[in-house]
Amino acid sequence: MTEIVPDTTVAAIATELPGAAELFRRHGISFCCGGDIPLSMAAEQAGLAPAALIADLKALQQASGRDAPQETLALISHILTRYHAAHREELGWLIPLAQKVERVHGNHPSAPIGLSGTLAQLRDELESHMIKEEQVLFPMMQHGGSRMIAHPIAEMRNEHEDEAQHLQTIEHVTRGLALPEGACRSWTALYTGLRKFTDDLVVHMHLENEVLFPRFQSVS
Repeated sequence: MTEIVPDTTVAAIATELPGAAELFRRHGISFCCGGDIPLSMAAEQAGLAPAALIADLKALQQASGRDAPQETLALISHILTRYHAAHREELGWLIPLAQKVERVHGNHPSAPIGLSGTLAQLRDELESHMIKEEQVLFPMMQHGGSRMIAHPIAEMRNEHEDEAQHLQTIEHVTRGLALPEGACRSWTALYTGLRKFTDDLVVHMHLENEVLFPRFQSVS
């Protein structure tokens, strides 16, 4: 995982570390368009002491993954049920809801124009990604690994980077999931669902990149 130091950029942390995105939103720190600035500068612009922001991020880092099973087979099962299944279910209703909000509120200055298209693209790429894990990578891991496992792991890591880019786009078009005053129930439900979905996806990628995949690096 990217080291958390003053020169690390906001964007490098937001889509890697569970809880970081919400921490940034809470302090008004953008991690999409303005995410290429270092943590120290972002903290100062938000009226925070850089050391305090970095300490909060390191606390999140220490807490990450604690709710997941430690044993490998149980961890894989957890990823399948807690994340793969949840992503499929949630994208199934988030996309049409985003389409509705764009259609009904398209003239509003805060309308998330382009959100449904981004979610649809993410759904398609994520579905392909999860199928490859379910049919190829995870079965290899469940049988103890293989000398051939390095390639699928590298491919999954690369695809996680693409998913992180989609998360940044979602953050951009929704203005940090900020609801406008007087937002309707559909708009409110959309952003509430998106907050859970995006946070879940970051945790999902973190568990694979930082916990599961390294266990099999030596096997390859």
